[in-house]
Amino acid sequence: QVQLVESGGGLVQAGDSLRLSCAASGRTFSSYPMGWFRQVPGKEREFVAGISPAGGVTWYADSVKGRFTISRDNAKNTVHLQMISLKPEDTAVYYCARGQIGASGGRNRYGYDYWGQGTQVTVSS
Repeated sequence: QVQLVESGGGLVQAGDSLRLSCAASGRTFSSYPMGWFRQVPGKEREFVAGISPAGGVTWYADSVKGRFTISRDNAKNTVHLQMISLKPEDTAVYYCARGQIGASGGRNRYGYDYWGQGTQVTVSS
């Protein structure tokens, strides 16, 4: 069973930065792409960023490109999301997710099979 645990969310002001982390259990972490999604009440969960198993390829939603950076440390089974220049519209619950093998580049939530419990990010104006 895979467990993903997010941390690092909080309340910040517009223009501030935050770094989210996701700790994963399991010995095969480095075999899977990983992703970050976010969701606000009443809306669909939306893709934010993804990273390939070795970390050499990343992809982003247009809304966060240039402001968010996804990275991973396979030795520590962790994936991070560095967020800068945060905007009120970035407010959401952020979820870490494990992608299916071979699904690098995926932006559809159905290509990810394990999810964390989420961490709240609130950006005030």
